[in-house]
Amino acid sequence: MKTKTKKRKNEKGFTLVELAIVLVIVGLLLGAVLKGQQMIENAKIKAVVDQAKSLIAATHAYNDRYGQLPGDDNQATTHLSQSGCTVANGNNDGYMWEYFAVNEHLACGGFITGSYNGTSDTMKHKFDSNVYVLVNNSGYGITVPAIYRHMIRFDNLPGTIAEAVDRLLDDGIYTTGSVRGSAAYTNTTVQYLGVGI
Repeated sequence: MKTKTKKRKNEKGFTLVELAIVLVIVGLLLGAVLKGQQMIENAKIKAVVDQAKSLIAATHAYNDRYGQLPGDDNQATTHLSQSGCTVANGNNDGYMWEYFAVNEHLACGGFITGSYNGTSDTMKHKFDSNVYVLVNNSGYGITVPAIYRHMIRFDNLPGTIAEAVDRLLDDGIYTTGSVRGSAAYTNTTVQYLGVGI
């Protein structure tokens, strides 16, 4: 019988302190992973906000330099000839209906980075869908206030992301202000988010 008692004394298990330490470590690791994911998402939100701001600035800078809107510029071949790009002229009606050409004119003018063909290439946002700079028209699924003749349209943003972008640029309400969503931000995906220019 003494041998059985000795075996039990020699057998070791985890103490409560050791289990507590392991649980604390697991909790810290889970917390770090979740915090890391939140930091990545926040960085993507900031990238969308920065993209909106830079496209607004680029559109105004193009207009200031050439006196016409990108895409709509009927002298783009002359204005952008030294860039080495072959571009098409717009119709100079005061509206950026030519949204593929907008990208090309902005890139060839050095206002944004990238290479666009003017007929089908689109910009992308950090959530892997399209971004357009275009005329403010309800036919595109969203209308921002009439004072904004043009807008930047972000396609297919997660609802929580669209709300965060709206909050950072405007009022956080999808039906008011200069930033509008095509649906409530409680939806899984907001098909369009329009930012007035």
